[in-house]
Order: sequence, then C-alpha cells, then structure tokens
Amino acid sequence: MKIKIVGANQTEVHMTDSIVFFSYETPVAAQINGQYFVTDRKFSRTTTKHINSWLESINAQVTTQEFFNAL
Repeated sequence: MKIKIVGANQTEVHMTDSIVFFSYETPVAAQINGQYFVTDRKFSRTTTKHINSWLESINAQVTTQEFFNAL
C-alpha cells in the first residue's frame, strides 16, 4: 500500500489493483481493476471540485458511500 498526496486535502491510497481517492478524510472515488467509481453522496463544493479534478471527465459509475467506507 502506498499513500500519495495529490493536492491540498486530497490523497490517493494505492493498492495492488486499486486506487482510492480521499477528499479530506473521506473516500469518495476509486479506480478498481481499471473501472472508476464515484460516491452518490453530496459533500461540500470543495469535495465536488476535488472529485471532478481527480476524474478529469472520466465517466465513473455512481456507487453508494457505504461501498467506499467498506474499502
């Protein structure tokens, strides 16, 4: 496992087959086996900016926040 800070209050956790993206302390998006996922929960405007910046226009599958919390 490797932790990478990608911006102010933005962190990636790299694992063997996945990357989990955190905004502040909350997992909100992920790349798992090449497929992208994003939370269905609405957070702050800043977290939304973080997610959009990380995904860079990638069409991610919307998934429950519980999915990310369980990672």
